[in-house]
Amino acid sequence: MAAHFPLRLVSARMIAPAVRHMAFERADGEPFAFIPGQFIQIHFNYADGKPTKRSYSVATVGTGDATPIDRIEIAVSYVDGGAATDLLSNLEVGGTVDASGPYGRFCLMDADTNSRYLLVATGTGVTPYRAMLPLIARLTRTRGCTFELVYGARNEGDLLYGEEFAAFAEANPGFRFHPCFSRTPRALPRPGDTAGRVQVAIDALKPDVAGDIVYLCGNPDMVDQSFGLLKDIGLPVPHIRREKYISSR
Repeated sequence: MAAHFPLRLVSARMIAPAVRHMAFERADGEPFAFIPGQFIQIHFNYADGKPTKRSYSVATVGTGDATPIDRIEIAVSYVDGGAATDLLSNLEVGGTVDASGPYGRFCLMDADTNSRYLLVATGTGVTPYRAMLPLIARLTRTRGCTFELVYGARNEGDLLYGEEFAAFAEANPGFRFHPCFSRTPRALPRPGDTAGRVQVAIDALKPDVAGDIVYLCGNPDMVDQSFGLLKDIGLPVPHIRREKYISSR
């Protein structure tokens, strides 16, 4: 059962013009364990006192299993006029928020026997894949499966954790990184770069209905369009795992 607990902000930095990476610790001193791909919820009140909450995938790169972590890291996308934006953009180091979790099943499954994973994301939807990196490294060794990370951003400045994913790809031959730039390509293109939306890269990777499992995380339009594309190709629906990120005020 998910626990309810206070979080204290330990550090924060901007990683894109409208995205803040925040690292918390449990203020009650208790351990926190999660499965890569899960999320927490932050609870607060609107100005009129009405309670509400927002969900954030855990971005912490841990051990790849349920070993407790010291820092709960999330990426917060700012929304103009958003109540959560007002709370989290103004939270200073040492400040606390109420949280609960972990929740969710957007995880790599032990029972999978597929040969390849396509991990598709836009925006902060890439954060669960960051948490999965140690597990991905282990699975490429133990199962021999491969991973393709397809990540859509408007431009290089919006590519969250891009250098981390690029370095991981260089160190792990079973993992390839495909940044997709929908508006402005890099000034100095790199291998794997794609011009256009993520669907262009998905199509180029030629999804295999027998051997692929696809994860979709991010903007609801991207998730729905990519799901339709994959279903039309013939990928079984149980092999298309989805999580939508909805910006709420």
